[in-house]
Amino acid sequence: MGEGRAETLGVTLDATGANVAVASAHAKAVAICVYDDGGREESRLLLPARTGDVFHGHIAGLAAGMRYGLRAWGPWDPARGHRFNPAKLLVDPYATALDRPFAPYPSLVDGARPDPTDTASLVPKAIVEAPLPPLSARPPFDWDRQAIYELHVRGFTRLHPDIPEAIRGTFAGLGHPAAIAHLTRLGVTTVELLPCAAWADDRHLPALGLHNYWGYNPVAMLAPDPRLAPGGWVEIRAAVAALQAAGIAVLLDVVLNHTGEGDEFGPTLSFRGLDNALYYRLRPDDASLYVNDAGTGNILALDRPPVVRLAMDAFRSWITRAGIDGFRLDLAPVLGRRDSGFDPAAPLLAAMQQDPLLASRVVIAEPWDIGQGGYQLGAFPAGWGEWNDRYRDTMRRFWRGDGGMLGDLATRLSGSADIFAGRHRKLTRSINFITAHDGFTLADLVSYETKHNGANLENGHDGNADNLSWNNGIEGATDDPAVLAARRRDVRALLATLLVSRGTPMLPMGDEAGRTQHGNNNPYSQDNAISWFDWAAIDPALVDFTARLIRTRLDCPGLLGGRPLTGQAIDDSRIPDVTWHLPDGRGLSPEDWHDGAARTLVVALYAAGSRAVVVLHAGTDPVPLTPPAPRPGWRWRCAIDSADPARAAVVTDAMPVAPRSVLLLLEEPGAAPAQSRALPADALDRLAQAAGIAANWWDV
Repeated sequence: MGEGRAETLGVTLDATGANVAVASAHAKAVAICVYDDGGREESRLLLPARTGDVFHGHIAGLAAGMRYGLRAWGPWDPARGHRFNPAKLLVDPYATALDRPFAPYPSLVDGARPDPTDTASLVPKAIVEAPLPPLSARPPFDWDRQAIYELHVRGFTRLHPDIPEAIRGTFAGLGHPAAIAHLTRLGVTTVELLPCAAWADDRHLPALGLHNYWGYNPVAMLAPDPRLAPGGWVEIRAAVAALQAAGIAVLLDVVLNHTGEGDEFGPTLSFRGLDNALYYRLRPDDASLYVNDAGTGNILALDRPPVVRLAMDAFRSWITRAGIDGFRLDLAPVLGRRDSGFDPAAPLLAAMQQDPLLASRVVIAEPWDIGQGGYQLGAFPAGWGEWNDRYRDTMRRFWRGDGGMLGDLATRLSGSADIFAGRHRKLTRSINFITAHDGFTLADLVSYETKHNGANLENGHDGNADNLSWNNGIEGATDDPAVLAARRRDVRALLATLLVSRGTPMLPMGDEAGRTQHGNNNPYSQDNAISWFDWAAIDPALVDFTARLIRTRLDCPGLLGGRPLTGQAIDDSRIPDVTWHLPDGRGLSPEDWHDGAARTLVVALYAAGSRAVVVLHAGTDPVPLTPPAPRPGWRWRCAIDSADPARAAVVTDAMPVAPRSVLLLLEEPGAAPAQSRALPADALDRLAQAAGIAANWWDV
């Protein structure tokens, strides 16, 4: 073995073998162990050279397809943060492929003293890989015209009847024409994939007979999980290319804040054995314990150069190998933490902004963790998107029936300028969502007032207890037709709210089809029908309604764009870009904005020569609406009515609005039908009785 070089980290093939480089500040020695296909150790070679904190060497004859692991020697001194144990075979943090998934075994865990059991037969082996051919450059991401769809690769395809059984639950299944057909039918422009890097089970799950399904517990950040991509990077690359060819960008949810090694009682799989004190942030009062700002047992020390580099190389790996368009950052404040707390100019955040490859990609932050000062909505770089939980909570409260919501409702509906505009950020960076993978589905949000997480076997201690949800009169499953109709009505109103709001909408897998998790708001351990998309139970009418919402949104300039609304004219038309109204057409007074009983908001929007009116009515009774007067020679057409999804009609100058519904009116050329501005006395009564809009008030 030759000395090799300290660059590049990991195993890098060349004409005569491979260079091996491993970062560890406190190890005394590091070895690479090479295995045959049957798992027999063929050689164990100490890396002969060290440059700074990098052990390195060159191995002649090492070739693509060979399997390997690492071992490290150093002090066993948990009180000082050191947990070296050469009996533990370690996965290279720079591995790009594993020969199998991680599986839980007790002997992977050290106790009060290092366990002498050799774990070579238990730990996945890394596979040496040759570089893939370069990919073509991707076009810039158009933030102004996006509808994001969050999905789980396995859950989205596992039950799809038109995908071959052999590839269901994999990237090959996601790239299948039947999977893509649903996405194109919806009209979504981007998919956001739940984590796909190789992950391990949380240590308490195997004893319960459960497994980590979501994947938010990674160990090898540069390697895809073999369960999702048995064909490796070639399979992932093909699926991503198929989505992109259909006009759908691909984002990846990445977990860089913690690893699947967990707390001090967790397994030694990689980082803990290579250099626990380097890779993890340990408690200053007791280095045998971990800082736990992620709530998962540990966090990575992402302000230290080797850990910053690992994170950056993980980003680059998924871009260059898979062609990913960008990333969503789980618990992103951890990525900006120093010992003193969150710093928006922390090393990793700064590195991400200056890296030419990553700077051209989409980045979306989940702007909170559970540590002190962990809520950082609005604090991330100007070009990044952020999950906006203020939007989520406001919309849930409004539709639940909470009072005094008009001011906050208007702010969220118009793009949350209070959060994003102050630093000259585009309002498209507000990622609006009402539901996500974490929490109730949309169908469950209107069917359950409390979580029902019994299947997780955690005695109800897991999952959020404050869901701002409602059940429409009966908790959970029912065959009561009135309750079912009310739930469908509310789901449509919530979908419409999301897609008429300025910002960038995100819709989780199955909400467009009525998917339920039966009240489980934290099914991270449910790799079964609770979490999978049930294609046999799809609601075609709801899918069609959602698709029409997305198409209509993307064709309506007033609902798009990142510029804050001002209430001033933006062109020679002298039409304000926004005006706010009561249902009777009057503008809102200061008293109206603070009216605790108000349940209806009307907003008129203007952009690029196009006018739109949005009506959100959360009341339980119908209300008469007088829309703003159209321009001379123009008229209003109802493009969306969540109470009657099939309706598309010219609007009179006076009309009833159904209970708990959303209307979108678009101005079009043509004369409005001559109608009286007064409604017949019984119009609202008939509307309430029919739970719809009286047909004679529309001229189709």
